[in-house]
Amino acid sequence: MYLTIQAQGDNVKAISYLLAKNPNNVYERKQKGHLVRFFYSKCTDTELDATIFITPDPLELIQNKSRSNDITHYINDREFAVSSIFTSLIRSALGTALNGQPKEEYAQWVGHRFPFRFTFGPVASSLSDQQLRALFEPIGYEVEITRPKIDYSIHIKDRSSVRTVSLSGLQTLQDGLRHLFVLIPVIDNYKHYFIDEKEIDKLERYGEGWLETHPNREFIYRQALRFKELYDLVDLADEKEKKESPEKTLRLNDLRYEKIIELLEGLKPKTVVDFGSGEGKLSAKIGFLKGIQEILAVEPSESAALKAMDRFNKLEEKEQFVMPEAIWGSLFYMDERLRDKDAIVLCEVIEHIDEQRLPKAMDTILSVYQPGALIITTPNREYNEVYDMEDHFRHADHRFEWTRVEFEGWCHKRNHQSQYELEFHGIGEEQQFFGHPTQLCIFKRKREFS
Repeated sequence: MYLTIQAQGDNVKAISYLLAKNPNNVYERKQKGHLVRFFYSKCTDTELDATIFITPDPLELIQNKSRSNDITHYINDREFAVSSIFTSLIRSALGTALNGQPKEEYAQWVGHRFPFRFTFGPVASSLSDQQLRALFEPIGYEVEITRPKIDYSIHIKDRSSVRTVSLSGLQTLQDGLRHLFVLIPVIDNYKHYFIDEKEIDKLERYGEGWLETHPNREFIYRQALRFKELYDLVDLADEKEKKESPEKTLRLNDLRYEKIIELLEGLKPKTVVDFGSGEGKLSAKIGFLKGIQEILAVEPSESAALKAMDRFNKLEEKEQFVMPEAIWGSLFYMDERLRDKDAIVLCEVIEHIDEQRLPKAMDTILSVYQPGALIITTPNREYNEVYDMEDHFRHADHRFEWTRVEFEGWCHKRNHQSQYELEFHGIGEEQQFFGHPTQLCIFKRKREFS
């Protein structure tokens, strides 16, 4: 599977700086067993031709094959077709261009529009040629769709469903890549990872500035989110409808924060540690809690911490807001500043850590830091079946996901000194057989150990 980026005209060599790839070198990386290659066929001041190519690992495909994979008789394994798998594998290679963050001296070219031609394939899709054109033409592309030449005398099928798509138009490189990263999975109508509310955030991030005005926006959201439960969380109403119906369904992530804030309000903490605070959304909400005096937002990612600081700075002048302190750190680095706090929160953190490393981290929290309370949330694996994704984790970075029994057993085992009382809660819509999508445990320190 491949994507070719071509441009002709003045200053097109600047595109190589936006891509952050040296034209004299071949970029090769292994991603989950698959080989990602990026190379230039041409790179001059007036002509650029670059290709990113994925060579799938057959063993990896067989080991991870699920019952949903076979979507075409022409290409038996959907992983060989351009899809959500393709975009996830090339994201790191094209991340600089996708995020519009080249070296400072080339930043002037981020907003420059070049006459691009993007060609990608093979495309295996149930969408018609007309539907494919309806996705790209409204955002400024001329669309060319071709099919491979086949000797039909030796093929049962009289027409191949596999196509190559070429898009020509005046675009910035960042916008062009954002269009592809949203619409290629829409074309495929299948995603190899669990689709949750984070997918809505991804659509809003990559779709900013163009998706909200796309005439087929509703179709794009339905194809991308796939499940009615998630689609119902998206507000596609116009301004008039918003005024008439101000109530909006909360996303699962918002429900998590809401539940954590509710529990913290009952605890009345003065000091809170938000472990794995990310971009600071939860820490910002904690900053408005009555009686709060100190919030430590601990995050190992420097880029996420910087975004959190921007968020906090915008709220700093608001009345009764306590400014969180952003701290670089992780569960595996001892930090004396985290001792004896009233509450520590691990919101959707533990599933991103190798399971065998968790006991050490928990012992540090409960036996060394000794908070007054510890709140942990994590996905409930049983609920994945509601989305027909029981064989997959909800996020590509998850190391594990537990059932309710497994989570409760693990929490009791980590409380081996019996210093804490445990309470378990569910978050999100409850299903009769599968429980809630998110499970939560709160460890409350017993008085005799206070």
